[in-house]
This record gives sequence, C-alpha cells and structure tokens, in this order.
Amino acid sequence: MDKRGKVIERFLGLERVEDTTPATIKGNLVGFLVRHGLSISRIRGQGYHGQSNMREEFNNVQRQIRDEYPYASYVHCFACQLEKILVSVSSSSSSAISYFFYNVPIIVNATSAPCMTKSAEKCRQGILDKLDGGEVSKRDKRQKVPGETKWGSHQTTLNRIDTMWDTVLEVLMIVHEHGCRDSRASFSIETMESFEFVFILKMMLKLFATMNELSLVLQRKDQDIIQAVGLLVDMNERLQTLRNNGWVALFEDVKSFCDANGILVPNMDERIPSMGHSRLDGITVSQLRYYRVQIFFAAIDSIVTEIGHRFNDGSMDLLLRFSYLDPRKNFSKFDVEKISQLADIYSEDFSEADRAIINDQLEAYICYVRRNVEFTSCHDIASLAAKMVETKQHLDFPLVYRLIELALLLPVMTASVERISSAANIIPTDLCNEIPIDWLSDFAIYYIEEDISKELDAERILERFQSIVTGRMQ
Repeated sequence: MDKRGKVIERFLGLERVEDTTPATIKGNLVGFLVRHGLSISRIRGQGYHGQSNMREEFNNVQRQIRDEYPYASYVHCFACQLEKILVSVSSSSSSAISYFFYNVPIIVNATSAPCMTKSAEKCRQGILDKLDGGEVSKRDKRQKVPGETKWGSHQTTLNRIDTMWDTVLEVLMIVHEHGCRDSRASFSIETMESFEFVFILKMMLKLFATMNELSLVLQRKDQDIIQAVGLLVDMNERLQTLRNNGWVALFEDVKSFCDANGILVPNMDERIPSMGHSRLDGITVSQLRYYRVQIFFAAIDSIVTEIGHRFNDGSMDLLLRFSYLDPRKNFSKFDVEKISQLADIYSEDFSEADRAIINDQLEAYICYVRRNVEFTSCHDIASLAAKMVETKQHLDFPLVYRLIELALLLPVMTASVERISSAANIIPTDLCNEIPIDWLSDFAIYYIEEDISKELDAERILERFQSIVTGRMQ
C-alpha cells in the first residue's frame, strides 16, 4: 500500500519453468521474488487459478508455501471467468451437459454458413443481423465476458437462443435448404428441437442467473473483501434453494416452452438406459430420475463442491473475520472480539505487546469513527483505509490500520490477474519458447503496466538506443 492508503498492484514479470510440478513452481516463485528484492516470508496472501497442481489439499504449491510460511493465507482466485468455471464444472458432472455445450457452437456456426443463392443469402444475413447485432442484447444488460461462440459469452449465447428461438430455427432452415451440404444445419435443428436440449438450456440459464451478480462484481477492479463474502454466502444459499425447491418450476417452464414450440415432452415415468449403459445391460432409470438427479442435481452439486474447494472453511473464516471491519451502516458489523483474533492468526505481524492492547485500541477506534462524520462516506475497506490516512488516524490507531492493510492484501479480487492473463495470451506459445525470457518479460511489463509506459519519454528511449548503436559502431 502507498502513503495514501491505496493498494498498489504491479505485474512483476514472466518466469519460464522447466516443468509444472509443485516443487518446481514453488522454487521458481521463491527465486523470482528474491531477484526482485522481495522476501517470501512477507507474503500475506496467495491465490491461483484452478489447476490441480496449485490447489489440491496435499503437496500442492499453495500448501508447500503455507507449510513453510504460515501467514501466506490461501484464497482461491474465484473471480476469473466464473462463467467458464460454471460451464466446465457442470459439463464434467453430466455427459448430457457436456454434449449440450459441444452442440451450442455447432448451432451458432451453422447459422453463419453461406447460402448458394443471392436471395436466400440476403434473407439469411438479414435475420442473422438481428442475432449478431442483436435485438436480444438490448434486453440483455449483463456485462459480457469472452466466451466460446461468436455471439459472445456462454450466457449471452444461450439467452439469444432462448429469446430468439424462432429466428435461430428460421436461419438454420434457410441454410439447410440453400446452403452447402456440410453446414450441419439439419443436425442443429434436430438437436434444438429435443426436450433434453431445451431442459439443459433453461437449467443453465437458471444457474447463470444465480451466479451472475457475483461474477460481475468479481470482475470489477474495485471489488472488496466484504462484498465478496456476502455475495458468496448469498450464492450458496440460492444454489441450495434452487436444488431443494427449484425443480418443479424449472420443469414446468421447460414443459410450457416445449408445448408452445411443438417439442415432444417425454413421459417422466418411462424407463430408459442408465447413463453410460446399453439397453442390452437392462440397467434403466426413469426419465424423471435422469433429468432431476443425473442432470439437475448433479450440476448443482458439482458447482457447490467446486465452490467448497475454492473457499474452504479456513479461508472463509478468515474472510468473515475481516468482513467485521465493514464501515457501512456506521460500522454495524464491527465485532471487537472476532477482529482481535486476527492478530493471533497473523502473530508475525503483531507482537505480544500488540496483542495485549489491541482490544483496547479497537474499542477506542470504533468509538472515534462512529462519532466522526468524515467516516460516514466510507463504503468499503479500501475507502476506509484512504480515509484513515487522510485524517491521520492511521497514526493514532496503527494496529487497526495494520489489520485493514492485511484485509486489502488478500487476493479475493482477481480482475487484474485476468487482465494480465488475457494480455499474455496475445503472444503465440511457439514464439514464447523462442524469445529470451528477459526480453519477453520486459515486453509484457511495458504492455500490461500502461500507466508506467505512458510516463516514459519516447525521445529519451530513442536517444538511449542511438547511443548504444553508436557505441557499438565505434
């Protein structure tokens, strides 16, 4: 944090690793920090994406670092493309959902297949403009994130298929009749007009809606720990409510949609082969069990389990304790006892003398901030930190301010990490292996840290290179 109480995030550089074993990654990480004059013993938070070598409970990178440096609390990078996580996890829970997401890009791409006649192509393009443009997007106010189809995110694509069902089918029929034979338009029509496709479409839209608010908030750079905890708890409750009480409403919605569009609704008591079994095996389940248990329940349970992996009891307890610093509603959540226990958790940052007096300082602090109107404008921990520096209260309540600093350093917000990952993806992998890592790292820093690169004087850079060239020629 800087002298104004603002969190400073910086991209330090790229590091090439020989292999991706946890021990190698940890060694490279430690060496990288040492070369930049940073001590790994000062790490107070760590977070990674979902790779198993980073996050599993035993012998992974975060565990190895935590065992050696116990104050490097692990909070999973949950923000990054929450939508992609939902698609990936739900797809792994059911082959039917996986097949659904395999077919969605095929349907979208089939609408783009050109027609053989000018009149048909003009008609197709006119209709397609509504989808691409799109009439749906005027009603779809959610923020779009990169997805798997040309229509944008998974959620945007499914919304367009759902709300412009007739239009999508009309384009596919034109392509089938007047397009090339390998357009797969007829396959796409058959796929769409099945109960299973409609059921998974409606179910996924429900799940997207349940997680959408958290997804949007976690993509914002100004996300704070308090809001993240609250939204995570709300999302878990909504998922549990959907599992316990959402089946009937979902099934009726799907049934109504199918009836309106001439799609056959199967008899839910009919016996069908169990998933992964042939009819010859004689292992069957009812249609009701197939859709309710093997698809609906399986998808929700897998998502809840994944959330549990990413935010385990230890990290949630830590986040909740920090959330008691919330300045909103005149510090209504403030709890001296629960906040003071953070000093015991971070004993490296608080001496025995500090821990002996922290309760008294917290009590004096809460009386002061509730009495002074300057703090009524604070809406999160970040604004609280800035206000404390502005009013010089970080000097009067140094232990409290140290807790606020720790809260702001926890990597709950990963929007910056996502922007860095996206920027790094512009470099082809084969070129990355050929370019010296120092040069590549410098290029990445210049590209990613735009505020620094804007301050550089182009004339001075040219003069520097000119002097190098001249010196070599002499």
